[in-house]
Amino acid sequence: MGPGSPSPVRILVVDDDPGDVLMIEEALEDSDVEKVIDVVNDGQEAMEFLRREGRHIDARRPDMILLDLNMPRMDGRQVLGEVKQDEDLRTIPIVVLTTSNADTDIVGSYTLQANAYVTKPIDLDDFNDVVRRIDEFFGRVVVLPKRS
Repeated sequence: MGPGSPSPVRILVVDDDPGDVLMIEEALEDSDVEKVIDVVNDGQEAMEFLRREGRHIDARRPDMILLDLNMPRMDGRQVLGEVKQDEDLRTIPIVVLTTSNADTDIVGSYTLQANAYVTKPIDLDDFNDVVRRIDEFFGRVVVLPKRS
């Protein structure tokens, strides 16, 4: 990349379903927004990654987070709550990408300051389309905060 070209968008995917992670990665690769994808499998690991703890000491701050709600150890709601209360992390946009379309989850996520709430479509083509649209929107349209 030459001078002045944008640096890749860094996306942290937080999801415990390997099948969904694979589909998300493939959909993200399909778009032509240049990006770096990191994956963690539960909320506890997500917080270690974001705080550069343990084996994530060299983790790079993501430009956005794709967050599943239902995970073991620490779920997405808890991650949302912790990230949005953290002075250093709260500016990272979080897109909740989950199978739940329950009103309580939707309202709860926005109450915890999620930037967007998207339900995972069952259909593979729809799933790819949704992830690509998120990627295009946050990778191209939205102005993201500068990494500190």
